[in-house]
Amino acid sequence: MNLESQIGNCRYDVTIENAVSIAIPLCFNELQPVNYGVPFAQSEPCITGNFIGDVRQGGSCNFEKYTLIPHCNGTHTECYGHLTEQRTSVHDLITVVLVPCTLISILPTESSKVIESYDPQSEKNDLIISRSLLEEKLKDSTSGFFNSLVIRTMPNSIEKKTRNYDSIQAPYFSNEAMHFLNELGVMHLLVDFPSVDRAFDEGKLSNHRIWWGLNPGQKSEPTHEFKTKSITEMTYIPNNIPDGNYLLNIQIAPFYADAAPSNPVLIPVKKK
Repeated sequence: MNLESQIGNCRYDVTIENAVSIAIPLCFNELQPVNYGVPFAQSEPCITGNFIGDVRQGGSCNFEKYTLIPHCNGTHTECYGHLTEQRTSVHDLITVVLVPCTLISILPTESSKVIESYDPQSEKNDLIISRSLLEEKLKDSTSGFFNSLVIRTMPNSIEKKTRNYDSIQAPYFSNEAMHFLNELGVMHLLVDFPSVDRAFDEGKLSNHRIWWGLNPGQKSEPTHEFKTKSITEMTYIPNNIPDGNYLLNIQIAPFYADAAPSNPVLIPVKKK
C-alpha cells in the first residue's frame, strides 16, 4: 500500500510495505539487552491446581507468566512519570500514530575531548553525544521532520541486541545536547542505548529532567508543553536502513505505567 502525506509545504510518497521495526524482540529466558544488574525478563509455566501451563510437561496448552522490568529489559518507551510523584501513564500521554522523523548515525566523542557539561561522575573514556555533534549531523536535515529523532550510535554492532550494559559504559548526552533537542522542537527521542543519562549519576538524571522541563530534584509534573514528550531506549537500527526522513509509528504496549515495552516502526518517505 502506498500513501501520500503533506509535511510542511511538501508532499511525500509513503511506502507502507517498506516499514521496518527498530525494536529488539524480547526473548524471555534467553540472551537479551539488560542494564542495572536486574534479572533477565523471564517466563515460566503457570500452574494452578491440576492445570499445568506447559505442553511439554503434559499440559493441554502453553499458559505462561511473564516477568520483566520495562526500563531495563529491551526496547521501551517512557514518559515524564519516570521522574514524578504522579503515577502518570505512558499509555495516556503518548498517543501519536504517525509523526515525521529524522534518523541520524553518530559516532560519540570521548568525554576527555568534549568541552560541554555532562555528568561529573564521567571518566575520560566515556562516550558523549554532544550538542556540536548533533548540530553538525542535523545542519542539512529537513526541519519539518524534527518532530521525532532516532539516533543510531556507531559502531553499530548486532551485539547491541544482547548486550549486558553492566559491563560497558553506554553513550549518553551532554546537557547542552538535550537543550538543543528541546530548541529544535523534538517531541520523541529514540536511542539505541539504555539511558540518555550516565548509568550511575547519583540519581540526578539531569538529561531526563532537561528533556521534560523539570528542575533538579523536581518531583511534580512539568508544564503542559513537555507532557507529551517521550523517550524510547534500547532500540536497534540495522545498518541497511539509511539516515534520512521517515514517518514514525510508536506502538506501545497498553500498560498503565510510566514505561512500557514498545515497537517503534520507521516508514520510508520520498519527496514528490
